[in-house]
Amino acid sequence: MTSASFAGKQAIVTGAGSGIGAALCRALVTAGADVVCTDVDGAAAARTAEGLHGPGTATAATLDVTDPAAVAAAVDGVVARAGRLDLIFNNAGIAWGGDTELLTLDQWNAIIDVNIRGVVHGVSAAYPVMLRQGHGHIVNTASMAGLTAAGQITSYVMTKHAIVGLSLALRSEAIPRGVGVLAVCPGAVETPILDKGAIGGFVGRDYYLRGQGMKTAYSADRLARDTLKAISRNKALLVKPRQAYASWVFARLAPGLLQRLSIRFIADQRARQATRRIAR
Repeated sequence: MTSASFAGKQAIVTGAGSGIGAALCRALVTAGADVVCTDVDGAAAARTAEGLHGPGTATAATLDVTDPAAVAAAVDGVVARAGRLDLIFNNAGIAWGGDTELLTLDQWNAIIDVNIRGVVHGVSAAYPVMLRQGHGHIVNTASMAGLTAAGQITSYVMTKHAIVGLSLALRSEAIPRGVGVLAVCPGAVETPILDKGAIGGFVGRDYYLRGQGMKTAYSADRLARDTLKAISRNKALLVKPRQAYASWVFARLAPGLLQRLSIRFIADQRARQATRRIAR
């Protein structure tokens, strides 16, 4: 699938109100796709859609991905209108950052509901449609946290590992039947998630950038363009930027050493967090 072949494609993007989701909508509309921009924050989804201009089109809808009936209705709505669904981007996600013992059960359940069940609901609704069509592409936003692991984002790591596993396993079934599956695994991306979900003295931006050896976060728009290229090439995994790819290779070659470095990194982060608390 070349970039030109996105023209006229029917797509749904979840978590489209900001960050990677909004950037995906921009890239898709620019490439000529007809996109339904969805978000639990309907006003944010509307702002994304209203700001898009290009050969493609954009409409907005409020969608809570933790509601399987609502996700199914969104998919069915596109199929009823256009006769098919070519692309679904299961992108909505949340993160908690801080020592694991500080997480409440409600927080554990919330991240499981959004980051895992939200993707499952998208797959469950879209995959049978794509099998009947004989074509389509499922794109699941995971993270470098789905390929490597470090503490203080334990619940996030758990959910993103699940999404990588789901995507690769599903791909082995789907590819021979004409359906592509891609897991997007970026390092730190310039999105609101860098500054949300903090527990205790956790500072997400400092954690994610220092942990991945990045001076600045990766552009969401650049990641979106990378994602469309990966779809065109029918890739299984997209790992960006270069620092993230290098970390992934290192994790595969030297998992024991990476674990020791992770322990040292978390100890350093705790010290930095304690210093900030004292300074306040």
